[in-house]
Formats: sequence, structure tokens, C-alpha cells
Amino acid sequence: MKDQVFIEILRNRFQAIANEMASTILRTGYTVFVKETADYGAGLVSRSGVLFAAPVNLGVSVMIGMPVEAVIRQIEWEDGDVVIVNDPYSSEGLITHLPDIYLIRPIFDAGELVCFAMNFVHSSDIGGRVPGSISPSSTDIFQEGLRIPPYKLVRKGELDEAFLRLFLSNCRIPDQNWGDLRALLSALHTADTRIRELITRYGREPVLTGIDGVLDYGEMRARALISALPDGDYEFIDYLEADMTPVGLIRLKLTLRIKGDELTFDFTGTDPQVQAAMNLPSHSHRGHWMIVIGVINYFRTVDPHVPYNSGLVRPLNVIAPRGSVVNPEPPAACGVRAAAQFRILDMTMGALGRVAPEIIPAAGAGQISIALVATPDIADGEMKVSVLQPLCGGSGGRPVKDGIEAGDFCTFLRNIPNETLEHDLPIVINRYGLRPDSAGPGEHRGGSGVEFSFQLTGPTAAVTARGMERYVFPPWGRRGGSTGTTGLTMLRRTGEAAESIGKIDLLNLRQGDELTLLTQGGGGFGDPFVRDPQRVLADIVRGLVTVEAAERDYGVVILDGAVNEAATVARRQERVETPTGEYTLGPAREAYDRAWPGASQESMNALIKQFPNVLRPFARAELLAELRPLATKGSVTLTDVEAAFARLSERWRGPHAATTTVLAAD
Repeated sequence: MKDQVFIEILRNRFQAIANEMASTILRTGYTVFVKETADYGAGLVSRSGVLFAAPVNLGVSVMIGMPVEAVIRQIEWEDGDVVIVNDPYSSEGLITHLPDIYLIRPIFDAGELVCFAMNFVHSSDIGGRVPGSISPSSTDIFQEGLRIPPYKLVRKGELDEAFLRLFLSNCRIPDQNWGDLRALLSALHTADTRIRELITRYGREPVLTGIDGVLDYGEMRARALISALPDGDYEFIDYLEADMTPVGLIRLKLTLRIKGDELTFDFTGTDPQVQAAMNLPSHSHRGHWMIVIGVINYFRTVDPHVPYNSGLVRPLNVIAPRGSVVNPEPPAACGVRAAAQFRILDMTMGALGRVAPEIIPAAGAGQISIALVATPDIADGEMKVSVLQPLCGGSGGRPVKDGIEAGDFCTFLRNIPNETLEHDLPIVINRYGLRPDSAGPGEHRGGSGVEFSFQLTGPTAAVTARGMERYVFPPWGRRGGSTGTTGLTMLRRTGEAAESIGKIDLLNLRQGDELTLLTQGGGGFGDPFVRDPQRVLADIVRGLVTVEAAERDYGVVILDGAVNEAATVARRQERVETPTGEYTLGPAREAYDRAWPGASQESMNALIKQFPNVLRPFARAELLAELRPLATKGSVTLTDVEAAFARLSERWRGPHAATTTVLAAD
């Protein structure tokens, strides 16, 4: 018991150090995305590369499971070193897109390595083909900015000035990037000081034992939570929407496998990597931080006091087939990899809904869309690059209460005050509020989405956006709840009527143009026709539901600002069918599943594996183009897929018989 008490003391001390690191970054960061949106992280890492402490309420709260081992083994560490890295491939999944710039510092005591301090910021620009660096239509990582494999930015206390000049010369906001790096360096210094104080108080060996102890304790609690779930394979399928590129829809298939005190994420059947920035470079790492977030959220929901460290992910296995969209091979683009992370979170919730149906909510918006503006500053002639707003939608309705307005379970970024935006950029915010009639109807409705509208007052601007998901298939409902709304983007050019423009990749605005972004409402939970009519009326008063939608979706008739009880009873009795089923996917998704059966899609993916990885995206694109007319008219069969592949194979191999062996290689 005495040892466990000491470990609990150290766990809280470690947590306090991580919190202080994060607080330092928040107070000294330069870019809006750091000081307002809080897209940064901090933590302590063991000598073997396992995160043993991270903040819960400061910065990014999804760091559990970050694999640091690959970076650690590539460096000969000395006291006073600081390593910089942002490359997903050489870091083997620690970093998952280039704008996340990590610094890692070893902490020594009397010449012996004790642990590492690690932090990162999301840079608003790291170079590349578009302002902000991230474009959904990028086809390889070379288009996405400067790649930095693990490199000593500081060597034994001395800053590498030559490298710093090289780095800052390859981005659009050098002063702001250097400011953010200085904030990270300050936080690392704080961690070094605090760990040394801890060693002075308790001794080196007790601290090292405590690091192992807090990780073991986290693992023990995680295994106990998994053991309480029934063994079995629980499947869920969903889609990424790369429809703003030639890639189209990307199928993700998850089998959540529970056996004893181990849980496996198996992505067998998921589409191959694509020539778009939607790939997630997980390297199939055990407990990878961007894959396990749904299960970590489950752990922390049913056991709020569970230790927050990477011991939690030790029982979590990942099977992500090499060359798939969740484990791509270089040089796949991955700037919008968070879209895959959030969809995997939805799928995890969907699979857990079959395991613990009384706990799991309906689907939320399933996205955080980041809109960014690049505009010339008339005062100094320089370019300004800044985030507009991290735009989320509502969460799904829950088994016992409504969803959360404008905040999904994947949300960890803070919104930016309108005053800050209008001060930093030549824009005026016309509206920033909740979107009426966006929440999925249910006994417990989904959370409402967001409406964000701004007008350009400067002469010109380029707008990029990423992570715009759920524009094709809406967030699904549960247990009779209806789907939420899909996303919508409206553009009103000066002197013209507003029109829907779908998703944004790169959009040029002129002075006076108005852009409106409307995000998704979460799916509903339970039959909406049994929702208390007075709660529906309250939503009308708040502006979340219109009178027309109340009658259509809830069977609640409003007359003169009050519920007409007799008319409501009659209207609800008129309904012929009562919703059934565990999930409500919506007509668009159901039609797509009929046109493109899962077996046909998986057969196509299996066949194109006969080609080298570099050719598979092209093969998939050609097969989809040939089969699309059949899907439009009816359903694509296995025979259709095999015949189309045979024709493609013949065309590609054709007269080049000498290349057949190469083409057939995996």
C-alpha cells in the first residue's frame, strides 16, 4: 500500500509538471492557433519512449498513445540537446502531418538519462503549395511543406542558427513560427527544472520506479475495463468524403475485437491509400494515439479517475494493413489525416454501441473543419496567414440527455473570439451562432451545428479549408433517432445571390464577398415522437428548432406560441411506422450501400493489390470510373468488379509483357 501511495503522489507531480509546460506554451505562444485555439501539446516521456504524463484540460487532449520510440533511437542524446521533428515517416507515426512541429529534450541526472520532455505546436504554415500548407487535393507529401526528420535544433545548449535560418526561410510566417518555437523551448526548460527538483527531493531511482509504476497502474485499470466487456468481433463501416478531389468516397472498415483483457482495432477491408491528403500514417503502431481515442474516451467515461497516460493503450492492438489509408506508404499526403481520426472515433463508437448499447451516443458532427485565410497586409506589404475558426458541429444525442451544442466528442480546440479575428484580419464577422434545425431529431436530440459567416473588407484573400466532412452522409442516429444535417457552404459574391459551393480546397475572395460555413448537427437518440412536447417548445424558443420542423420531425403542433396538446396527440397518432433498428444511417448512405455492396468494394481492393503500391490509387480510380455507371443504374456485383479488373489489367500489361512480373509484385 505504501508503494502505491507513493506512486499516486508521483503521478500527481508528473501531471502538474505537464500542466505547467502546457500553461507556459499557452501564455507565450505567438500564433492565434496556439494562444487562442490551443492546438499544442506537452508531456513527459519515459526513457523507452512511452508517454507517462500529459495535461487533461490544457491544449490537445489526445496525446495518449503517441509513439516516441523511433525518434529516440535515431539520436545520440546529450544533456542540453533539443531535437526538432515534423516528418510522419521518419518519426514512424509520432507525427502525422507536417504542421505539427515537435521538440524533444532529454533530462539527465548526474550523467544518467531519466526521461524526456516533449511538446509540439500546430504551425499555421510550414510551407507547401497553399497558404496554411494543408490542401485536401495534395497528392503527395512533397506538396505539403518542409519535412524535418529528427534533428538537433539545440546541441548541448547551443542553438543551430544555420538550421533555424533554413527552417524559417521555408515558411510564410517565419516570425510567428520562431515565436512558437521559443514558447516550446521555454516549456522544455520548465520540465527539466521540475524533474530535477523531483529527483533532489525523492532520488533518481524512486523517480524512475515511479515512471514505470504509473504506466503499470494505467495498464492495470485499462485491462480491468476491457475485461468487463463481452468477448466478440464488433464491426462498423463508414466513409471519408474526398469528393472535392477525384478520389471520391473512401471506405473505412473497423472490426473491434475484444478477447479477455485485450482489444484490437482491425482495419482489414479498408480502402488502399489515396492520392489525396486523407491518409493517416499510423504505422500500425500498437495503441496509436489517433486510432484509440474512442476507447480512451470510453475508459474515462466509465472510470473518470483512470490514470491519463500511455499505460492505457498497452492492451490496445492495431491491425492497419500496410498501404491502406490508415497505414500509407510514403510519399502519401496526410495533411487532412484528422478527418480519418474523427471518422475512426465515430466508427469506434458505432462498434461499442453493439457492446454497450445503453452507454454509447449517436454520431456527432464527426469533423473539425479548419478554415484559414491568407491576405496581404496593406500596412506593411507582408502576407498574413491566420486560422479563421475551428468549426465543429453538435455531438450525438445521448441515452439520457441531448447532445452538446456546437461541440462534438472529438472537440479539443477552442474557438477564437470574433474581436481577435476582426483585429488580426481584414474581415467582419456577420454571424457566429447555432444553426437552426440542424440537430438530429430524437427523444434526446443531437447537438446543434454552427453557422459562421464573414465578409472580406480587404482587397483580396485566399481561403483554404480542411476536414470538411459529413457533407455527403449525415451523422447517424441511434435507436430510432434521426440523422443530423449535413454540412453546407454558401458563397455570396458582391452584387450576386448566395450559392452553395460544397467543400473548399482553395477559394479566392474579393472585397465584399461573404462566405458562410454551416456545420452538422449530431444524430438523435431514441424516437423523436416520444420527446416531451415542452422540451420541443423550449428548443423553438431558443431558436434551435422551427415551428415547421417541430411538427414534421417531432409531431408537436405549436399554436400561438404554445403546445396544442390535442393536435399534437392527433399528429403523433397519424404516423404509420415507428422507427426501428440500432442505427439510422439515412437515405443517402443506404442508397450508396445498395449500389456499392461491401463485398464488391473489398474484392476490388484485393484485386488491385496485384499492382505495386504506387499504381494502386490509379487502378482504383480507373475501376471506380468504369463501374460508376453500373452503380448509378443498380448494384455493382462481384462479377462486374472482376470483369472490369480483367480489362484494366489487359490494358495496362498489354504489349509490355516484360513488365508483367513487376506489375504483379506486391
